[in-house]
Amino acid sequence: MANLWILIPLLALFAVVAAQVNATEKKVLVLLDNQNIKDSHSKYFKALTDNGFELEYKQADAASLTLFKYGDRLYSHVLIFAPSVEEFGGQVKVESLANFVDDGGNLLIAAGQNLGEAVRELTAEFGFELDEDLTRVVDHFNYDSKLDDGSHTALAADASLLLKAPTIVGASSSKNPLLFRGVALLPDKENPLILDVLRAPSTSYSYSPTRPISLFPAGVGRNIALIGALQARNNARVVVSGSLDFFSNAYFDAAVNGAISDDQKAATKSAKSGNEELALALSLWAFKRVGVLKFGKVEHHLVGEKNAPADYTIKENVEYSIEIFERKGDAWVPYGGQDVQLEFVRIDPFVRTKLVRKEGSKFVTTFVVPDVYGVFKFNVDHDRLGYTHLFSTTQISVRPFTHTQYERFIGSAYPYYLSALSMIVGAFVFVLTFNSFKDEEVAAAGKKKD
Repeated sequence: MANLWILIPLLALFAVVAAQVNATEKKVLVLLDNQNIKDSHSKYFKALTDNGFELEYKQADAASLTLFKYGDRLYSHVLIFAPSVEEFGGQVKVESLANFVDDGGNLLIAAGQNLGEAVRELTAEFGFELDEDLTRVVDHFNYDSKLDDGSHTALAADASLLLKAPTIVGASSSKNPLLFRGVALLPDKENPLILDVLRAPSTSYSYSPTRPISLFPAGVGRNIALIGALQARNNARVVVSGSLDFFSNAYFDAAVNGAISDDQKAATKSAKSGNEELALALSLWAFKRVGVLKFGKVEHHLVGEKNAPADYTIKENVEYSIEIFERKGDAWVPYGGQDVQLEFVRIDPFVRTKLVRKEGSKFVTTFVVPDVYGVFKFNVDHDRLGYTHLFSTTQISVRPFTHTQYERFIGSAYPYYLSALSMIVGAFVFVLTFNSFKDEEVAAAGKKKD
């Protein structure tokens, strides 16, 4: 009974800590240029709230801004809708936002007109250079005839320009054209972590619409990204959009007039843009509501047994299983991947085999331990586009046969057995012959002496 009274407070404390961690996962710091953005982008903010996020709005240059307290993150995600801010306020700097990502936090950044140095430096930290001030993405073919002001900067991009990754851009197969007005992203092509989520049409370029073109544009056609993303090696995510208007109510509700597909080469129209659908899909991915993998129970044992041994012997049949889950919203569901692999590694992989999905979330395979002994690892290293990097490793020793495990007579050793037997027979014949042979001259000489 006394143990029960000790256990109850511990369980209550565990429940409180778990609730605080879950609440922190949903907290989003929203940094704004001005409070008018709350009204002009209210549909987007409402969609985030409906998906369980807790939004905390603050001015981007407020003196009270902070991301950490006692070394812990106060927020799991930061949403920056402040393209014109010159310097973040309080304890928030470009370096602290980079540290926020290094600590596992996620960012969604929207650029736009009147770019400030803070956002420009921040996007450069993650491999996206924003084109010069006062420049826009211009396209004289793929522009919206109603939203455009004559500068051809209100782009109507076809959905075929989206990254082929349903986990990031949404699973819908038929997407409406997208509206975009903003600055060009120039991705660092040497950065392997960067993704071009939405590419510019091949007829577009980046330049100031109010100045005559005297120099070759910094970005042309497919070299321009309208929306980019990055998943760091610690699985933190960053999404950068060159347009703040992309998330606005006006662009969510607007009809599309004049989008041209590179494949169809024909103008397309839509009663409603695909901005709202894509904006929500990008946000859910950036804030890790989708595309997150984790592994559960990992087991390995000899085929036909249930318990894991202390070590394995060469040439034994081993069964390995691992549970893998995928996050969808607040729920963890079995992962449906069909290309998960297992490697049995000692410096280099000696076995690489496919894990077959069985019931639920369990992936199973069997293999024969190689005829090499040493310290091995069961490695599951699964890295797929749009998903977090999944890595599981389990160490085990592999030993050679003991003396009692070898066969009594080995076929390849029969020549040696025969040679040994021939030596024994030869020695026996030699001794027998030596002892049986009598020299007659020596015997006769002995008789004469007698």
